[in-house]
Amino acid sequence: MRIAIIDDVFSERKTLRNKLEIQLSKHLLNGEIFEYENGNSFLATAKQQPFTVAFLDIYMDEENGVEVAKKLRCFDLKCILIFVTSSMDHALDGFRVRALQYLVKPYSDQELDLLFNEIIEKSPSLDQYIEFHIVGGTIRLRLQEIVYAEHFQHQIHILTTDGNITVVRQPLREFMKTLNDERFIYCSRGTMINLEYAQDFDGKTFLLANGKQVSVSRNFANVAKQSFGDFLFKRRRS
Repeated sequence: MRIAIIDDVFSERKTLRNKLEIQLSKHLLNGEIFEYENGNSFLATAKQQPFTVAFLDIYMDEENGVEVAKKLRCFDLKCILIFVTSSMDHALDGFRVRALQYLVKPYSDQELDLLFNEIIEKSPSLDQYIEFHIVGGTIRLRLQEIVYAEHFQHQIHILTTDGNITVVRQPLREFMKTLNDERFIYCSRGTMINLEYAQDFDGKTFLLANGKQVSVSRNFANVAKQSFGDFLFKRRRS
């Protein structure tokens, strides 16, 4: 997750950066935050490597943030745009450049928390992670790294994209609650998959990208078919 803060006031950038770092930690998101004191430097970087979210101050000394947003939209329609402002005078302009929301100064931590929830809803594929306690310490796995998980002998065996298997002592139902992501579905009471890596489903078996076949029990077949169809539909629209 790449986040840009565009504001010509150093203290304002630092305040927002600190609050965003708290949000990233709270929502278990991997993210990089970049600061820009003017729109030109931000736009130059955005053309080379897109940002997931941009927090753009409207009232800067030498330029109007709305004009920067218009230039951004000439080459990037996906970046989530948040206007940071002391006034709602440019609400219509925000609509025209597809801004998601406004942060009106002084904004509260609660407002930023609600906004971050909205950002996550708009970007279901954000690089979230979960932490597991294992023998010898703690391990972090990004959600997009998890391909498949199977529960047996009171342990969860998690297959990741690098081919490794992480073993965690935890009930599968509790494990699924920590995921809280529509990409993951049950195939049976003891197995789950990440739909990102499902290539096909014949009503009884999922074929995964690594060649593995995962059987789906009759109790979960209808839900699995619907979930897979919905996932493919959303992916085509994104």
